[in-house]
Amino acid sequence: MFKGFQTFDIDVGDGIVIHGRKGGDGPPLLLLHGHPQTHVIWHRVAEQLAERYTVIATDLRGYGDSSKPTGLPDHSNYAKRTMAADQIAVMRHFGHESFFLCAHDRGARVAHRLAADHPECVDKLMLLDIAPTLAMYQQTDRRFATLYFHWFFLIQPSPMPETLIEASPAGYITRTMGGRHASLDVFDPAAIAEYQRCLSLPGAAHSLCEDYRASNTIDLEFDQTDLDAGRRIACPTRVLWGEHGVIQRCFDPLTEWAPLTTTLDGEALPCGHYIPEEAPELLLQHITDFMR
Repeated sequence: MFKGFQTFDIDVGDGIVIHGRKGGDGPPLLLLHGHPQTHVIWHRVAEQLAERYTVIATDLRGYGDSSKPTGLPDHSNYAKRTMAADQIAVMRHFGHESFFLCAHDRGARVAHRLAADHPECVDKLMLLDIAPTLAMYQQTDRRFATLYFHWFFLIQPSPMPETLIEASPAGYITRTMGGRHASLDVFDPAAIAEYQRCLSLPGAAHSLCEDYRASNTIDLEFDQTDLDAGRRIACPTRVLWGEHGVIQRCFDPLTEWAPLTTTLDGEALPCGHYIPEEAPELLLQHITDFMR
């Protein structure tokens, strides 16, 4: 995995260190992962992308080998605005004031906020298998709550969900990831082992929960403020989602993203939720086509 890449650990301020890998040469491309994973989700596309781009793949705050601070009472240190600022600091460390951005799941929610708050930083934006957070909460029904039960489990007050996850971090990974369309068969065992290792680290379960608690509180306030003000993502945006996933079943992604963007396109891919690992060749085609 990640042949030719170098690992890094960058202090982005306030005692937070962001871990990741960097490789390749060309226009800068930032890759952000989702739950319950790490930057390793990109292992099937990173080397090919490095032939065209300077690829920087990070572990979000609270995930992987990045810092895992204790959540504040208002969850603001896991707000997507705060997590986006981490990523801008990483890119500026490497001398990149603007960049392409491709992000999956939770990372895509960070990417949404990054592009909204810092339009000068994002040249083009690709979001993988999400609808806007506010829309998803507002439209929650029995089907969505059943399929995405973890959204409502993880936001429960500490320490109940943390205690249950910490009882079997490896089991949480295999149950969460293996319970979707593709089952565990699609994943590289080495990647699964890495996700399990990272969720077993001290503070990892708490950080994971804080990410979701922030999305159910402070992040919704920021999203509603943008919506009320008519503020839109300024850069060209492409949204991709899995035709066998929950987003396809419960939402219309292009309809939901249209009020929040200025230039939008996208489509469903023949896969489930974990696009970078389930459909890497199709994702590579989309990235090289879109990030010109």
